[in-house]
Amino acid sequence: MTTQRIATLRLQAVGLHDRLSAWHWSEYLFWVLVAASYFLFPSRHLLMNEIAILALFSLSLDLILGYAGVISLGHAAFFGLGAYTAGIITKFGVTDPLIGLGCATLAATALGLATSFLALRGSDLTRLMVTLGVALVLYEIANRLGWLTGGADGLQGMDVGPILGFDFDIFGAVANAYSLIVLFVLFLIARRVVHSPFGWSLRAIRDNPLRAAAIGVPVRGRLVAVYTLGAAYAGVAGALLAQTTQFASLDVLAFHRSADVLLMVTIGGVGYLYGGLIGALVFKIMQDTLSNLTPQYWEFWIGLVLVVLVLGGRDWLERLAALVARRTRPGAGR
Repeated sequence: MTTQRIATLRLQAVGLHDRLSAWHWSEYLFWVLVAASYFLFPSRHLLMNEIAILALFSLSLDLILGYAGVISLGHAAFFGLGAYTAGIITKFGVTDPLIGLGCATLAATALGLATSFLALRGSDLTRLMVTLGVALVLYEIANRLGWLTGGADGLQGMDVGPILGFDFDIFGAVANAYSLIVLFVLFLIARRVVHSPFGWSLRAIRDNPLRAAAIGVPVRGRLVAVYTLGAAYAGVAGALLAQTTQFASLDVLAFHRSADVLLMVTIGGVGYLYGGLIGALVFKIMQDTLSNLTPQYWEFWIGLVLVVLVLGGRDWLERLAALVARRTRPGAGR
């Protein structure tokens, strides 16, 4: 192959990458609607703040599940560690939210890196058990260290300082803006990652790890990197929850946290960054609506709706997700 031919192919590859990574109009519309919701629903700031946090948590799982094919049942370990880290340092005098966010990110990143070498071993079943085991171990550690974490009573006495001069209010306006901005910034980073050569190599590993290794992709290193990145994102989500609610309890490490986020990603669509965001929105609105209608039996109705979705609406959801993905894929219709 001549040098000129190689240069031509390289230019074509760069052009294809630019088209695939370009923003589609529907993506701009999505974020405009998100920003508009802040002003259109001033009485729902607390709910929207929780949705933003869950969306970031879902995004963190989609990075490792949707793009690398690594399934986890213990993703709450990083979420909970981030929440407790931010809460503990706040309780002991470091009230700046950004410092707390940074410390929580570092703690979750360290845990993700340390556990990745265990979680990525063996088959999917092994990964499920290892990730679940890590979360259960952290849950018991937090319970045992009650003098530090508050144990079953939760971590109380948090007094989070103002964020860039804005004090957190009881209506959740500042908290909602804070969470939305963090979500948007981290989404931009995640979008850049998945559209980079690193992101395309993750897709290759997800589809066929043996073939990816055969063409020179460092499979192990890429999986460790994305697993650590997903852990960092989950830690940020946990820190946001602790800071905006000024409370952290064993609930942030509970199994249902991992199950819920897996469910959100599944509802919205796996391997599609907006899937986690949409899944979190649908799940939280459904939970909030049903709990208001039937406070005693809302879990039953959520379970029933989910069963119906899985049994009767699975094909419809997959077709809808595929349609949305095609519509939002850069270069569609060109």
